[in-house]
Amino acid sequence: MIDLYFWPTPNGWKVSIALEEMELPYKTHLINIGKGDQFDPEFLKIAPNNRMPAIVDPDGPDGEPVSVFESGAILMYLARKTGQFYGKTERDRIAVEEWLMWQMGGVGPMAGQAHHFLKYAPQLDPPQDLPYAKDRYRTEVARLYGVLDRRLADNEYVAGDFYSIADMSIWGWASLWEGQQHVLDNTPHFARWLETVSARPGVQAGRALHAELRGDHRDKQSQGVLFKR
Repeated sequence: MIDLYFWPTPNGWKVSIALEEMELPYKTHLINIGKGDQFDPEFLKIAPNNRMPAIVDPDGPDGEPVSVFESGAILMYLARKTGQFYGKTERDRIAVEEWLMWQMGGVGPMAGQAHHFLKYAPQLDPPQDLPYAKDRYRTEVARLYGVLDRRLADNEYVAGDFYSIADMSIWGWASLWEGQQHVLDNTPHFARWLETVSARPGVQAGRALHAELRGDHRDKQSQGVLFKR
């Protein structure tokens, strides 16, 4: 039974979706990021960067427990452990890792900044409504989705003709395209991929995990924890 340290965000969904897709039993430990649970000393022993998700697998390498933090590292670990969603050849794995790293270094951070400056910063006290920042991150997210759209013009999934942890990593942030003020009409292949991945039962189950707790972080306590620490 894998212990999942989780809150319902796009980064958390990466791992809840993977666990559902891989049919691995897991127990969820909620890390309320709006209340500061991510700074708890016990959690920092597992995730020293004070970010969820993280996992503890009691049946790790050589049968010994192992903790893993950083969503991309967790996805690769689980894919290796199960032999699933990593492709069949070394060329497949290269493609999976390319697009996984593309998400970790590009889509995740840039979409996160777009959400911050488009949705949250204008609501701060005092408001931080910054046209330059809004335009910069909106434009960069659109550029990244254009890259993905061109890739998906010739491939069913991001790494090729097979569904992989790369798709799982991208989907959570991409599914929030409206909050990033993206226009799907400009990226039809991306839109097709979103619909295909969204229809998967494992994706739906991972996205639904504690969905009722997902908030908008408009209260001052959450903003102080998330944006000022």
